[in-house]
Amino acid sequence: MSKNYTSALTMLVSVFFFWGFVAAGNTILIPVFKKSLDLQQWQAQLIEFCFYIAYTVGALIYYFIGRARGKDVLNTIGYKSGLSLGLLISALGAFLFLPAASYESFPLMLTGLFIVGLGFSLQQTAANPLAISLGSKETGSSRLSMAGGINNVGTTIAPVLLSFAIFGSEGTAANTTLSLESVKMPYLILCAAFIVVAIAIKFSKIPDNLGDEHDDSDNERLNILNFPSLWMGMIGIFVYVGVEVSTAANLSEYLKLEYGKSEDMVAPFISLFWGSLMIGRWAASVGAFNVSKFTEN
Repeated sequence: MSKNYTSALTMLVSVFFFWGFVAAGNTILIPVFKKSLDLQQWQAQLIEFCFYIAYTVGALIYYFIGRARGKDVLNTIGYKSGLSLGLLISALGAFLFLPAASYESFPLMLTGLFIVGLGFSLQQTAANPLAISLGSKETGSSRLSMAGGINNVGTTIAPVLLSFAIFGSEGTAANTTLSLESVKMPYLILCAAFIVVAIAIKFSKIPDNLGDEHDDSDNERLNILNFPSLWMGMIGIFVYVGVEVSTAANLSEYLKLEYGKSEDMVAPFISLFWGSLMIGRWAASVGAFNVSKFTEN
């Protein structure tokens, strides 16, 4: 990889970390808001539903805008600008947690999560192809695997850090009814981090285009039905994300019912769950790094 791309890739990978951190942090919010707002289990699951449905809504919005214009949205506004815009959208969603906690408004919190997810949808649309393009095509899969691994680091540490922010080092489940105020600070910090990274990316060396030579004006390139590997891959991602997210979202309730674990004690187990997935992902990605040449002798 060219040295000119090192700083750009480093900045880009930080965005992958955000995705994992927020996604896994939602699993801590589920038991807290369930008890604080006296929610049913199905209502608490709306936390994950509103967050992940935003990916679908956002992707469809960007896709149909591209179809209507005959050109991909990011090729119009630029990939770097798209990343910055996505981060600012997510910052707005994170900021909504402040009034949501103050007024104990579950709908407002769901709205905030939905907006965060909309921003993530735009970020992922830009970041994944950028990770592949920042360097030689031969090592593109390695960079994307590395970025995905950083995403898993975020999912592993988020439950513990967010739980500490809400419950404190000696928090107890009895205090969860007062913990909504404790949600404010971590999400205010997250909002500020989104804004800072958005500005940093805007002035970074991340390119605004992928440098492809093809003509994006051809609408046929935007028709997924012409690419079976694409829509079959979409089905595969839908299934595996559904399994991992639904498991994590219900893990706290399972631990409570089966093992008597209170809300303030579930974070280490949730982190272990995400950490196990991280180990599996890194192990499965070893082949992408061509380690055999280092072990031949």
